[in-house]
Amino acid sequence: MPPGPAVPAAVRPATPDDAAGCAFVHHTSWVETYSELLPTDHWESDTLERRTATWQRWLQGDLTAIVAESGGQVVGVAFGSVGRKIGTHEPVRDRELWLLYVLEAHHGTGTGQALLDTALPPESPAQLWVVEENPRARRFYERNGFVPDGARFVDERLDLAEVRHVR
Repeated sequence: MPPGPAVPAAVRPATPDDAAGCAFVHHTSWVETYSELLPTDHWESDTLERRTATWQRWLQGDLTAIVAESGGQVVGVAFGSVGRKIGTHEPVRDRELWLLYVLEAHHGTGTGQALLDTALPPESPAQLWVVEENPRARRFYERNGFVPDGARFVDERLDLAEVRHVR
């Protein structure tokens, strides 16, 4: 693993001005994590430009995202909200971590932990969905008290299986 920054990035609420940074982290994290799992043609439509437009829309709305910033650059992003139905699976917790991404260069610095603890208070009951074939993320969530509850959903657009974890 390449050496990353020695300390976690500073965490703060996202603003509409963070849309490009959030989109960069979101898109780059997907490339770093899922390139081996997704077909090459996926990246024809999953572009940085599309993610930026999505984040602009989200941050202009009522989404409350959290960013981790290092050296004036967004290096991580997370948000949680009410539990949602995924496929046929009704929520089993009132709160859900909808997403958490940290650039690979900042893995192992505590940045992901700071984002998680800010998005969802430690030990609070919550749920999240994580790609089944993402062992690093699953270990991170399990260290934070999340355990798989047996619910599984296959996103047919991406042909990726996700599993629900709860605490």
